[in-house]
Amino acid sequence: MGTPKALLRDPDGTTWLARSVTALLDGGCASVTVVLGAAADDAAALVPAGPVSVVVADDWAEGMAASLRTGLAALPSGPESAVVSLVDLPDVDAAVVRRVAAAAGTDALARAAYDGVPGHPVLLGRDHWAEVAATATGDAGARDYLRRHGVTLVECGDLATGRDVDTRT
Repeated sequence: MGTPKALLRDPDGTTWLARSVTALLDGGCASVTVVLGAAADDAAALVPAGPVSVVVADDWAEGMAASLRTGLAALPSGPESAVVSLVDLPDVDAAVVRRVAAAAGTDALARAAYDGVPGHPVLLGRDHWAEVAATATGDAGARDYLRRHGVTLVECGDLATGRDVDTRT
């Protein structure tokens, strides 16, 4: 993309970071932990106000797993589950988050599916956080863990495409 995706803007000027945080909060998440990597200081200035905390994955260049591990380690002790999402999902909105979050529970494993194809966001029950963090590597994130542990697919194809954006249009 030529720049960290958190710094990009929609045609209306909304940053991808703000859009993603808003979708999570409006989708029912009580708080959001934003994990930053490249250009963390610039991105931190774009974080919207609200129940949002920011952490930096110093090893962000390793891939998505570094951000996942950092985010899970930073979560407060109260929540029974966490919704994990990405900043580059322009049509994933509060309705998608709400539908996936409905599967909440300490032992829950759920992820959005778009016409049967697994995608994001992903819901991780607290019982899985330690093992997910321990096994996450590179750009795979929790993918292999979810395959081994029978994730519940939550169909969201009627709400969004779930396609991530990797190139400028």
